[in-house]
Amino acid sequence: MALQQATFGAGCFWCTEAIFQALQGVSNVVSGYMGGQVENPTYMEVCSGETGHAEVIQMDFDPDVISYEELLLVFFKTHDPTSLNRQGNDAGTQYRSVIFYHNQEQKEKANKMIDRLTIELVYDKQIVTEVSPATDFYRAEDYHQNYFNANTEKPYCTFVIQPKLAKFAAVFREKIRSELLH
Repeated sequence: MALQQATFGAGCFWCTEAIFQALQGVSNVVSGYMGGQVENPTYMEVCSGETGHAEVIQMDFDPDVISYEELLLVFFKTHDPTSLNRQGNDAGTQYRSVIFYHNQEQKEKANKMIDRLTIELVYDKQIVTEVSPATDFYRAEDYHQNYFNANTEKPYCTFVIQPKLAKFAAVFREKIRSELLH
């Protein structure tokens, strides 16, 4: 089967990128912006909250290796989908929880997953994740790409991303690329 695309916003794209890069069957994870009304926005413009864009990661994935449903589970397990326009200390509409679907099947699977998590009372509060059609994707500046792997010693990577990756690895160990397992 051919590669498919998925686009998620789950707070800071540095964290989200690092998690999805670690998954078997996922390739070409790119940090960027989607969902706003400004063409070719810069990071500073997106951070102003006035462009309407969310920080997102867009990836290619092989559905024979990892399903879209599995990607959705990772998405929901690795951020707080009940927090409106905020993830941890990062606040603003650019940090909203959002699934940008690329086809009707992805839309249905995303909504079905939200319904399932709601029925199963997985979260104490209502899921506020936005499910919207994919729009133009704008690649973030080069220094945002592969951020964690290029900056492992920086404080944000040490104190925010590494603990998040450790929690992720504990739950999704069988889906992590073998070369990353210690």
